[in-house]
Amino acid sequence: MQLTPATRPTFYFIGVTTGSSSIMRVFPKWAEYLGFGDVEIKGIDMVPHDTSENYRAVVQFLKADPLSLGALVTTHKLDLFAACRDLFDAVDPHAALMAETSCLSKRDGKLICHAKDPISSGLALDGFLPADHFARTGAEVLSMGAGGSTIALTWHLMQAARGANRPRRIVVTNRSAPRLDYIREIHAQIGSDIPCEYVVAETPEDNDRAMAGLAPGSLVINATGLGKDAPGSPLTFDGPFPRDGVAWELNYRGDLVFLDQARAQQAEKAVQIEDGWTYFIHGWTQVIAEVFDIEVATSGPQFDAISRIAAEATGRTS
Repeated sequence: MQLTPATRPTFYFIGVTTGSSSIMRVFPKWAEYLGFGDVEIKGIDMVPHDTSENYRAVVQFLKADPLSLGALVTTHKLDLFAACRDLFDAVDPHAALMAETSCLSKRDGKLICHAKDPISSGLALDGFLPADHFARTGAEVLSMGAGGSTIALTWHLMQAARGANRPRRIVVTNRSAPRLDYIREIHAQIGSDIPCEYVVAETPEDNDRAMAGLAPGSLVINATGLGKDAPGSPLTFDGPFPRDGVAWELNYRGDLVFLDQARAQQAEKAVQIEDGWTYFIHGWTQVIAEVFDIEVATSGPQFDAISRIAAEATGRTS
């Protein structure tokens, strides 16, 4: 990696294929709308589960470079935190609980680690789910992939403040056991009374079987990165979506085979299909608000304007 000192205020995106992200077209428009002045965005591409040395090099660079303002982190949230915990001057409560970072900001010369996903994922999810969905239907949740997004989403759904509007059961699948062991520990710390199952799913057929056991109305989430960071889907086309269920693809770009699979059953099963566009908007605006120390609305006229600007910058029509 070549990390060159910034020559003007710079906001970073730490990901895998950052150059392909819509944010590279969207952020300059948002910066103009929000009045940031002379600021730019730069991507830092790292391979999934990169080396500790590389993660530390990136964080040390951001911490030391005066014009580097902060960063949004995706894909690497858990690994970067594990490698760099000692480099952060402060860690917010969500990041401490989940041992991950989705946002790095600076205040008074200090580098601060944040986990914004519990907020942004909750805003996105509650924005498209029908009112009192879980309370009315007794629906369950299957989240495929035991990374930071699933940790954040399940934290949100487990909150006692939701009352009866919580899943009857949560199933998390992952290709390997260590991530499942980790999320099990996080759930134990949360102390929720929702039954949780942790399933090693080495093949798409394993995920098909986990989905087949869901109650009607259940929420099925592709949190694996397959379809964006790598090709394919965690399911096969034979996997049965729950009747009256909700299929949520956390990505908004890529081949998104998971969405094709859901659409193939949409008419027969009355499946509600959602991609990751609103999650993208909330995820970025929550981090931008932290890095630039401003308030960004989560609904209403300003949020509508921000969403419209993003859609126009990317050519999104729906």
